[in-house]
Parts: sequence; C-alpha cells; structure tokens
Amino acid sequence: MILGTPGRVLVIWLGILVLAVINGMLREAVLLPMLDKPLALILSGILLSALILAVAYLSLPWLGRMPVAGYLTVGLGWLCLTLIFEFAFGRLVQGRPWPELLEAYTFRDGNLWPLVLLVTAAAPYVAARIRGWA
Repeated sequence: MILGTPGRVLVIWLGILVLAVINGMLREAVLLPMLDKPLALILSGILLSALILAVAYLSLPWLGRMPVAGYLTVGLGWLCLTLIFEFAFGRLVQGRPWPELLEAYTFRDGNLWPLVLLVTAAAPYVAARIRGWA
C-alpha cells in the first residue's frame, strides 16, 4: 500500500516518537547517573532536537517538495501529535496529575522540553531550507 502525505507524516512522527523514547531511556539509564540533573536534561534535550532535525532532513525526499505552508503544516502536525501523546500517556497510562505534567513545560533544572517542541514544529521547514527547497 502506498501511503499518501498524511500517512507519511504520521509514519515519520512515529519514528520520532521511538527516538524520543530511546532518548528518554538513555537519559534515565546513562546521563542522570553520570551527570547532575540540569546537565543531563540539557544534553538530552539537545540530542533529541538534533535527532528530530535529522529525521526531518532525511525524510523530506519521501514527503516531496511542497510550498512553505506545507512544511509548516507538517511541523505543526508533529507538534500536535506530540502534545496529544504526552498528555494522553501522562494522564491515562501513568495517572500523573496535571500540575506534574505541566511542570515539563518549564525550563526548571535544565529542562529543554519547550525548546524541543519548538524544534519539532520548525524541523520540516528548517530541513527544507537546508535542502534549498524553501
């Protein structure tokens, strides 16, 4: 079955999700035991941002060329999927309260999650610019 653009956007986002989970496992198993919390969170945020940009860059040929608005729409779609996943998983699976979930959206203790979300939204456009497509 050949996927249309929305299906491809979803498949790429699922790949980003897998990388984000692996990044979180790396942070918990390696970075936090070796480093202080702020540095571990900063490194994890930078790594995840770089991975998202790399995925966007590498996946653009599969998505094809599109107008600038298309790249921005893809990025906003990835952002929405990420937020839906984060809040649904946090509330429904982990049973975490809203204040605890919202704490991730601060820069406390070196947390770069808000910047990672910005990178997620901008990544397709930035990748298209790097490729000279936008």
